[in-house]
Amino acid sequence: MNTNSNSYTIIYASVMVVIVAFVLAFTSASLRDTQNKNVELDKMKQILYALNVDTKGQDAEKMYKEYVKADQILNATGEVVAQEGGFKIDMKAELAKPLEKRQLPLYVCQVNGQTKYVLPLYGAGLWGPIWGYVGLNDDKDSVFGVYFSHQGETPGLGAEISTSAFQAQFAGKKVMKDGAVALAVEKNGKVTEPDYQVDGISGGTITSKGVDAMLKVCLSQYDKFLTANK
Repeated sequence: MNTNSNSYTIIYASVMVVIVAFVLAFTSASLRDTQNKNVELDKMKQILYALNVDTKGQDAEKMYKEYVKADQILNATGEVVAQEGGFKIDMKAELAKPLEKRQLPLYVCQVNGQTKYVLPLYGAGLWGPIWGYVGLNDDKDSVFGVYFSHQGETPGLGAEISTSAFQAQFAGKKVMKDGAVALAVEKNGKVTEPDYQVDGISGGTITSKGVDAMLKVCLSQYDKFLTANK
C-alpha cells in the first residue's frame, strides 16, 4: 500500500471539503440580504393584494409606502403599543404565545382617500402552513379584500385558496356577529348565512376548514379592536 498516496488523497479531500464549505458559506452570506429583501417585497405584495392593489409590473415597495400609512402593533386589549414595527412581526411565533403576551400587527392604509385596515393570518392546511391577510373597510366589520397562500396544498384542490375566484367571494362579507368572529368558510353549497359565509373548495374540504379555523383564531385576537366604539 502506498502510504504517501493515501495521505495525499485524505489531505486533498479534506482541503476540498473546507474550500467548498467556505464557498457555500460565503455565497449564502452574500445572498442573504437579497433573499431577505425578496421576502419583504413578497410580503408587501401580499398586503397590497388584500387591498385590491395590483402590483404586477410595478414597484411594490413604492406602492406599499403609498398605500400603507402605518404598521402599528396592538396588544390583546386592542391598544396601540407602537406606531411602527408590525411588519417585522412573525405571526406564527406570536400565535405560540399566550394571548396576553402577543404583539398584533395592524396595517393602517389609505385607498382612494378611504381608511382600510389589514390584519395578518396564519394557520394550517392539509399538507402544511397556510397564511394570508384580510383587508377591512373603515367600519372594521366588512371585508374589503383578502389574500391567501399556502406551502404545499394539492393543485386543483386545496391550492385553490390562492386563486382570485375563491378570494373574491369574501368582498363585502361581515366579520363580527354578536361580538364574535362570524366570517366563515362553509362546505361548498352549504352556506346558510351569506352575509358572513363563503363556499369552500370542492374536493378541498380540509384546506377549507383550515382557512375557516385560521380566520376564527387570528381575527378573534383583534376582537377588542374590531368591536371598539360599537
